[in-house]
Amino acid sequence: MKITSVRSFLLSYPFPEPVRLPFYGGERTLLKRDALLIRVEADNGLVGYAPGPGSESVHHAIERTIAPFLEGRVLADPDALRVFFLQGPGAGTALGKIYCAVEIALYDLAGKARGVPVSELLGGRVRDRIRLYGSAGMYMSPEAYAAEASAIAELGFRAYKMRPAAGPEQDLETVRLMRRAVGPDFDLMVDAHTWWRMGDRNYSAATVEQLARDMAAHRIAWLEEPLPPDDHAAYVALKEKDLIPLASGEHEPNEERYLDLILTRAVDYVQMDVCCQGGYSLARRLFAEITRQGLRFAFHSWGTALELAAAAQLGICWPQMVVEWLEYPCYATPGRAGMYPFPLAAEILTEPLQLERGELIVPRTPGLGVTVDERVIERYPWIPGPWSLFRTDSPAETRAVGSDYSVQWDAGTQ
Repeated sequence: MKITSVRSFLLSYPFPEPVRLPFYGGERTLLKRDALLIRVEADNGLVGYAPGPGSESVHHAIERTIAPFLEGRVLADPDALRVFFLQGPGAGTALGKIYCAVEIALYDLAGKARGVPVSELLGGRVRDRIRLYGSAGMYMSPEAYAAEASAIAELGFRAYKMRPAAGPEQDLETVRLMRRAVGPDFDLMVDAHTWWRMGDRNYSAATVEQLARDMAAHRIAWLEEPLPPDDHAAYVALKEKDLIPLASGEHEPNEERYLDLILTRAVDYVQMDVCCQGGYSLARRLFAEITRQGLRFAFHSWGTALELAAAAQLGICWPQMVVEWLEYPCYATPGRAGMYPFPLAAEILTEPLQLERGELIVPRTPGLGVTVDERVIERYPWIPGPWSLFRTDSPAETRAVGSDYSVQWDAGTQ
């Protein structure tokens, strides 16, 4: 089977009006949501697909370097092609992570050619389902978070993650009200990444410690990124106090930093996005080390249903005691609870993913087990520029956030 075409398509869903979300010391503005669809075709007519970060630099790297490398090559073993790429045009560059996103499409294509699901090419599945947490909740009142947690529970999820940013007292009140709303047997995750993005109003280490201590009384499943993610020593210091489970990882830039996070046991839950942080190959290496250290893994997934399908095929190759969670973004639709709308996320597939009692049932059909609807390419044309802006009052500045979650900020200040 020879690769004949490698293409990527930048996609955008613009919000009808900018979504403005005030937080403690500033405001976040959401302008659109982006995605990247990767398409690899072979000479036998089969097509493999993969998700990627919605970034023009990623798109150009695929178009100018990765596509010319792959086109015309025989696809027998995706791992072998990756080795050749990293020894050739990808040597010593940041192209490796981008290649690993494209590699998911190679696995999809190889699975379809062999008539097996991708999980069988990644070592073999040990289960058929993976636990989900409904992820929504952005910068609301405590009462609104509690109502949304209840609504997410009514959708069948057994866990909910939100993003507090209203000041320490209000953030704690939010957790209290959420726990009261959903009862004792529902998992709550607190994603605190805004606490270090507030400029001069960033929460201090002492404030974070006190919040962790107080939130522990409400039995949250984890506190995610409460401190700057590159400060592993601060996480170690907080974790040694044994107050509350900690999670981080989506901003780790490379394998070396991931290994430092794991080997220092700085967190309880290691997180990674297969879409933009190294794909299947890095995740498989990390899972082995996570197992040795007695930690747990949770997929970061903040994009489309295709991204969920790709992550799940890998996750089920490991037991739940290692790979415990897959993040499921809950986007609002008419009559359905969630954050802002992002219809592209579901429309990229012709059929919805199968959910049952808060778990994703992973298909056994060939490849990723899903069918991509290429009509989204025409339906959601690319809109240049960042999707999200953080404005802080002090210092008075605005920073951009792109779709590559391993990057804390896009370059430049507006």
